[in-house]
Amino acid sequence: MPGGLTLFEKVWRSHVVEHTPDHQDLLYIDLHLVHEASSAQAFDGLRLAGRPVRRPAQTLAVEDHNVPTDSLVIEDTMSRLQVEALRRNCAEAGIDLLRLGDRRQGIVHVVAPEGGYVLPGMTVICGDSHTSTHGAFGALAFGVGTSDVEHALATQTLTLARPRTMAVDFVGQLPSDVTAKDVILAVIARIGANGAHGHVIEYRGEAISGLSLSGRMTVCNMSVEAGAVAGMVAPDDTTFAYVESRPNRPRGAMWEQALAYWRTLRTDEDATFDRVITIDASKLRPFVTWGTNPGQAVPLGEPVPAPESFPDPAVRAAARRALDYMGLRPGTPTDEIAVDTVFLGSCTNARLEDLKEAADVLRGRTLAPGLRMLVVPGSMRVRRAAEEEGLHEVFEQAGAEWRLSGCSICLGMNSDRLAGGERVASTSNRNYEGRQGPGTRTHLVSPAVAAATAVTGRLTTPTGLSEEEPNGTADSVHRPRGRTAPQ
Repeated sequence: MPGGLTLFEKVWRSHVVEHTPDHQDLLYIDLHLVHEASSAQAFDGLRLAGRPVRRPAQTLAVEDHNVPTDSLVIEDTMSRLQVEALRRNCAEAGIDLLRLGDRRQGIVHVVAPEGGYVLPGMTVICGDSHTSTHGAFGALAFGVGTSDVEHALATQTLTLARPRTMAVDFVGQLPSDVTAKDVILAVIARIGANGAHGHVIEYRGEAISGLSLSGRMTVCNMSVEAGAVAGMVAPDDTTFAYVESRPNRPRGAMWEQALAYWRTLRTDEDATFDRVITIDASKLRPFVTWGTNPGQAVPLGEPVPAPESFPDPAVRAAARRALDYMGLRPGTPTDEIAVDTVFLGSCTNARLEDLKEAADVLRGRTLAPGLRMLVVPGSMRVRRAAEEEGLHEVFEQAGAEWRLSGCSICLGMNSDRLAGGERVASTSNRNYEGRQGPGTRTHLVSPAVAAATAVTGRLTTPTGLSEEEPNGTADSVHRPRGRTAPQ
């Protein structure tokens, strides 16, 4: 007798159109998200082949990667050309486009869930690796390349080899100062930046079910940083309450039918995974990255590790390269590393809950002298909601810049990119060399740590901030902009 099915297997099976002879499956795609940075060639390909977009109503386009966040005018020539191309393509194909200046505009992985476009059990794709975000709803969501974007636009399907399955089981409860960002950084630090290659991860346990949808999106968002195809969380009452509050949800009898189906989207008791990782949630602490991939992370306050401490030669060599790029020496306590800029934004941590988390730390405090902080809401909806709660006043009174929505300096593809050599505490998802600008050194942190760091000028947890004066006493540790951290 065959065993039970995992959540992933249930969603996958329900979307298989055809099994192909080369052991791949033709999969139906429920929702295709499109943005300006990865779609132009796909639309050109359709035009050359004389093919239309098959299901425009199941495609949603957003302007986010190339847009500025300090105005509604795109000054950068390349950015403007990409955005103009998306506008022409969407107009020709009849695709709904959330343009810069639209009340619904924002980062694609923020606006799609908040608009109710993402539902449990869906298949969701986008020409963006952080599409894994939408697995927080129990959807199978993953990033694809430009040729796949063209294929999906033409057929609403994709041909794929079935990924392997992996469970990350959390036991125990999270400490009160540990956030969703810390959870996923701890996972990647445990298994490595390629530790889940070829797998779809299902996150399980009390520490996950206790997270809000915002927190689950943060966790699933960074699944790809562990090399996973996607991350998923089984939908539950928290999920259903979130979806019910969205504008595009099913209504009436269709809601009840959908709800009955969604409740079946759980891994069966007798299902097995190809791999299982268990983590004691009660022992987690706020995490920070010290290197140039998200797996090079330690609990904040612990020293930067020595390359010799890693038994794997490849990992050891990568650590040496990372320390050289980051300008750090082994043994440096991470809470003594000074930063020039703090970035609160990105599809990982720019939702209302993230802004509240940071504002709670910043309220009544000011930024360290010489430090710059950008606060970039994930969507214009988030921005309006934050302003209704007065959060923008907290940020502005602290000395931070309150911006329009967009990807901003998460990826340095727009006018927000940083100058060379700056050191950044960032709530984004990648810390690769040059990710946020040429020579920029990025430390990934949670919103709460980002806010505390903005006050002291060095990597700091909110708990560590409690010993500081309200307006910061960090002159002794803060470095002028552009200088490196302690060597």
